[in-house]
Amino acid sequence: MEDRLRILFAAPAWWPATAFGGPVVVARELTTRLAARGHRVEVVTTSLTAVDGPGTWRSRTEERGGVRVRHLATPAHYRWMGITPTLPLELHRAVGPDVVHVFGFRDPVTTTAAAWARLKGIPYVFEPLGMFRARLRKVALKRALDATLYRGVASGAAVVAVSSGIERDDVGASGLVSLERIHVRGNGFPEPFDLTPADRAALGVPESAPVLLYVGRIAAGKGIEHLVAALNELPDAHLVLVGPDDRHGVAETIEGDRVHVVGPTDGPPLAYYKLADVFVLPSAGESFGMVAAEAAAAATPVVVTDRCGVAELFRDGEALVVPDDRRAILDAIRSVLAEPELRARLSAGGIEAARRMSWDAVTERQEALYRLAVASRTAATRFSTEGS
Repeated sequence: MEDRLRILFAAPAWWPATAFGGPVVVARELTTRLAARGHRVEVVTTSLTAVDGPGTWRSRTEERGGVRVRHLATPAHYRWMGITPTLPLELHRAVGPDVVHVFGFRDPVTTTAAAWARLKGIPYVFEPLGMFRARLRKVALKRALDATLYRGVASGAAVVAVSSGIERDDVGASGLVSLERIHVRGNGFPEPFDLTPADRAALGVPESAPVLLYVGRIAAGKGIEHLVAALNELPDAHLVLVGPDDRHGVAETIEGDRVHVVGPTDGPPLAYYKLADVFVLPSAGESFGMVAAEAAAAATPVVVTDRCGVAELFRDGEALVVPDDRRAILDAIRSVLAEPELRARLSAGGIEAARRMSWDAVTERQEALYRLAVASRTAATRFSTEGS
């Protein structure tokens, strides 16, 4: 068995803060399995629980699945960017990690952790979580900061881990990281599951009505307007939206007695996947899209655009992958609802995808990336010694 690693994981939010999306699920899955493989895993993160939640002046430590998680006092924050005054002290106390995993981009925790690792000569794996290419709000400001304050986060990484080919291309286009340092690790799918569907009556959905489901942030660029438009062509269908309002103004445009906004849930909304006749991820851009993987594991037929990284992992018959185009999205939804054989095929295909894309396999790839990062430091030290 190879030597066990001491891994320091730095992230802007942690389980059960699922309002921050799929990365919170990914981080928990990876760290728990790494600890089960014998590695020592410690986490530094904020105390944030929600996008609009209150700050806290108190730090706390907890053990979850063999992982030591240090939730730092976070008296102020803007969205996921938590201010943690004690982070430098916490990093100073860290017991000689072999490798650091910088899990996120453009936030104080990961920026500080990356700078500390560079200063200490500790190799780190940088995972940008789909945030590398500036999109939507304050694009000009993000680009300016990326070229100055955040530049070293990517360029100083021994390895850059990405979840899809889409994200690999985004990072590679920057020119900050050589292509050989960018590795597509992917993400795992949940284990197939079966449980009682969410209560239709509580939502106000008639018993016989077809249900379209979207899970994720209520935000611009997510294609939610396509789903609202679908109701105009499907007079009996109802739309269920599960996720937090991202304050893009999108929530204010959603209306109608057949639209049901649930808001964020504590953990993945598994019962809602089981309720839906079709799950749709109509996003114009996702580095991955964990919610589509969750829906597949629930045997819910999936429609996803080809601008979502998860689409790369579905084989023929496991999901309907369509262009980022309203007509294509609506036609796919209509086909799923109208064709029982297609629904059955996609339902079974989703289960097959979930069984094939296990988290254990993804964890093995992540472990290999850590060892590659450590080896890069060893090689650099040897080169420096031999050249002196």
